[in-house]
Amino acid sequence: MTIHCATTNSGKLEEFRLAAARFAAGFGDLEPLPGLRDLPPCEETGASFEENAVQKALFYGAHVPGWLFADDSGLEVDALGGAPGIMSARYAGPGAGDADNNRLLLDRMRGVARRKARFVCVVALARNGELAATFRGEVAGLLLEKACGDGGFGYDPLFYYPPLACTLAELDAGRKLSVSHRGRALEQMFRFLADPSTPGNRSSSWRR
Repeated sequence: MTIHCATTNSGKLEEFRLAAARFAAGFGDLEPLPGLRDLPPCEETGASFEENAVQKALFYGAHVPGWLFADDSGLEVDALGGAPGIMSARYAGPGAGDADNNRLLLDRMRGVARRKARFVCVVALARNGELAATFRGEVAGLLLEKACGDGGFGYDPLFYYPPLACTLAELDAGRKLSVSHRGRALEQMFRFLADPSTPGNRSSSWRR
């Protein structure tokens, strides 16, 4: 069985493949959607991670038979009312990179004592262009006042994870997958693919 994913983000693709090797060994191969870069981008007009993930899964799932999944993920900061949220990848504007987004976030959090935040990921799984299930993963932590660590991507260098006393950017890829929002959502998805009759997998969640 081949499972296709819809992403052009190299960091996400690496995590998808690592998750497939860990959770789907023996029953599936993971491949990017063929010709993804030649397709028009899916408009993300949803008001939540789930709505955007579903939009992408249905849009790109129509271009390939069988299973395809897409995710929408981001950082929610309590002191900013949940921002950057679904705007995480383009927080500093269209075309912004990780450094731009991190810089803006640090500017807006300067002098703020309340630094609780969470990463959220929703994975939407489609089959033959129809939605099969969604899966949600979260990880709670704190925002640092400066970046720490060279790994990961996005806001990882600013996100301190208290149980391991380090940022996500200080973890190797395998250990990060074990605790991250994306790893938790992907594990649920691959469990579902192994046994779609398992109750509680549709729109299921895993928060810690």
